[in-house]
Amino acid sequence: MVCSQPRGSTASQDIMKNLTKGFGKMLDACKNELNLGDHIIQDFYNYWKEEYALVNRDVGCAIICMAAKHDLITDDMKLHHGNTHEFAKSHGADDEVAKQIVAMIHDCETSHASNNDDCSKTLEIAKCFRTKIHELKWAPSMEDIIEEIMTDI
Repeated sequence: MVCSQPRGSTASQDIMKNLTKGFGKMLDACKNELNLGDHIIQDFYNYWKEEYALVNRDVGCAIICMAAKHDLITDDMKLHHGNTHEFAKSHGADDEVAKQIVAMIHDCETSHASNNDDCSKTLEIAKCFRTKIHELKWAPSMEDIIEEIMTDI
């Protein structure tokens, strides 16, 4: 089997950077749609920083909005596995990495299933996912994320 992506954390960091950038393209639309303050942008800039405390419920609401715009969640607010797999692949993940990303999000979703507040639950899922990505050393560097964002402005 020939893999299209080189193995290792650098390739995976690039994939996560591409996923973050692609997913984040909807942030401004969701910020306006949900009437969220500029603080939401700061939370997303700092998302990959392990030491950054994600405590704002609005982040969860914004993630729901962005995920919905990318067709990554179902009507009952659960991860759409097929669409999420394809989203990951369209941002540079090979089949194996895309499956791993979906599995990690699903595990986080399952561990927070008892939370009935969709925005709070989504915030907890996002924090869980961030932890799993850091454990794999896949988190993109803040410098890369900021550079990508500044290039788009």
